[in-house]
Amino acid sequence: MSLDQAAVKPHEQLNAALETEMGRVNDLIRDRMASKHAPRIPEVTAHLVEAGGKRLRPMLTLASAKMCGYDGDYHLNLAAAVEFIHTATLLHDDVVDESGQRRGRPTANLLWDNKSSVLVGDYLFARSFQLMVETGNLRVLDILSNAAATIAEGEVLQLTAAQNLATDEAIYLQVVRGKTAALFSAAMEVGGVIAEIDHVQVQALFDYGDALGIAFQIVDDLLDYQGQTAATGKNIGDDFRERKLTLPVIKAVALASDKERAFWIRTIEKGDQRDGDLDHALALLNKYNTLSATRDDALAWSEKAKTALQSVPDHEIRQMLIDLADYVVARVN
Repeated sequence: MSLDQAAVKPHEQLNAALETEMGRVNDLIRDRMASKHAPRIPEVTAHLVEAGGKRLRPMLTLASAKMCGYDGDYHLNLAAAVEFIHTATLLHDDVVDESGQRRGRPTANLLWDNKSSVLVGDYLFARSFQLMVETGNLRVLDILSNAAATIAEGEVLQLTAAQNLATDEAIYLQVVRGKTAALFSAAMEVGGVIAEIDHVQVQALFDYGDALGIAFQIVDDLLDYQGQTAATGKNIGDDFRERKLTLPVIKAVALASDKERAFWIRTIEKGDQRDGDLDHALALLNKYNTLSATRDDALAWSEKAKTALQSVPDHEIRQMLIDLADYVVARVN
């Protein structure tokens, strides 16, 4: 039985092990997303924060700190800060992508407007930095502020790379490190820093989060072409229709004949999509086995994540994090 079919999934095990701390983080999030003067701020924030997400990123911070023996309270601040950064980026992303749905619900920009989404996202970024400063630890401020900058950089890079057939796997990886892996790695790293473990172990935590985030995004991109709508919440080929150059297509473009390359130029670069184009795109991905190759990449990054944890303290949470790395790629096994 796959991890995806397991009665208790790894992130649920983590949530159970961290139930008390997660409850306190949720209380802190609700407290800090309040505003005396602008009631729209908690309205917009609550719509997304209370939408039933897994809270995976703040959970990683709590797990990292607990695994490393931290016994203070500042990991709560950092977990809340991580969730605020994540929520802010989602608000901004939905405006940039002109999205109408997230987690099965209408997006904030659809229910309110783009201005509200952008400004509330800015407010959450500011709140996240207040939470960081309260720890009095310049190192965690450095890590999370760098992560915020990397996320923004990755999103801007994606604007130019997503529909450019010159985008190769190195650029794709850079985008993924920005939009997804940066916050995973920072969330893990600050948990170790606040626990004052040695730099080798802190690096291992970073490496785990980096590899986990990359595997997570590769799987997401792969499932767009071979997942089930009921499980993913997306229709097959949404990325193709939105002209997003993700890893399966990048691999196919690299192997394409001149005629096939002309097809990708028309559909992705120029946006001239016609009936039957998605089926043809899927045929080309299957012709060059790029879905299988993408799956292999995801599995390799999952293995890197698990290997990184070999040098961190032996703790029950470490096994949960190892299982989480397996779970992230279980849907494509």
